Amino acid sequence: MKKLLIILLVTVLFSCNNNESKQGNKNQVDTQSISENKIKVLNMASFHMGLTNDANSVEYDENSLKSINENHSIAKLLSEFNPTVIIVERQPKYNDKLQKEYIKYKNNPKMKFKRTSEIQLLAYELGRISNVNKIYGIDHKMPYNYILIDSLAKNMNEKTYLDFMDYYGPISETEYENGNTLDKLKLENKPEYLDYTIAYNADIMTHISTDNNFEGADVATEYYKRNLRMYSNLNKIPLKQNDRVFILLGTSHSAFFRDFINRSPKYELVDIFKYLK
Repeated sequence: MKKLLIILLVTVLFSCNNNESKQGNKNQVDTQSISENKIKVLNMASFHMGLTNDANSVEYDENSLKSINENHSIAKLLSEFNPTVIIVERQPKYNDKLQKEYIKYKNNPKMKFKRTSEIQLLAYELGRISNVNKIYGIDHKMPYNYILIDSLAKNMNEKTYLDFMDYYGPISETEYENGNTLDKLKLENKPEYLDYTIAYNADIMTHISTDNNFEGADVATEYYKRNLRMYSNLNKIPLKQNDRVFILLGTSHSAFFRDFINRSPKYELVDIFKYLK
């Protein structure tokens, strides 16, 4: 009787271990399957090369032959990613107009634009040489009361905020200003600079508030909200599993998207420095 009980106990333990092993293998396969099925995304930060409403802008002659040639050289580097879809910082309501202009450029790359930006200089050229059929805008406009926050900070003499806003960031200002377009984009895409832009545009605002109020945090919330809505616009686009998506956004937006995509069960972030050489 004792031997029979021992045999039964061993059988039960073996069965449990076997089931746990199968479950573990299943979870491993599922995780691997999810990773393999993710849509590849190349998310690139850029300064705005044309007219911009942003609080900060870069001195840049977007219409010069030098700028055009530099951007076209960068597009050639990025074409190694083999994009199938291009995403830019333009509101979705303009997508039909954007698509028509892009097709005109594909057919006539010498065409002139009323307004030239990184979209025309870089995104269009990348799409043309990669034979991308679709381009989409995902921007979402929202107002921010930065003037109020700056005024409050100065009245409060809030040292943490004021010192940070005078700080250029974790890149050399001289190196940035003296660099060509590729040099600038390499600096814009440094992980530590992407972190800095989120702090500069949102998180640092949380240091500013009056009694029983959250003025700075509320402004920061609006900026997070804008970027989440932009990300929602991306998720509305009918992408296929084998699509390879190139995203070109202003640096702080790209910084948020880096974080969103890194946590996503749908997308896989590709290292931009594999191509920005």
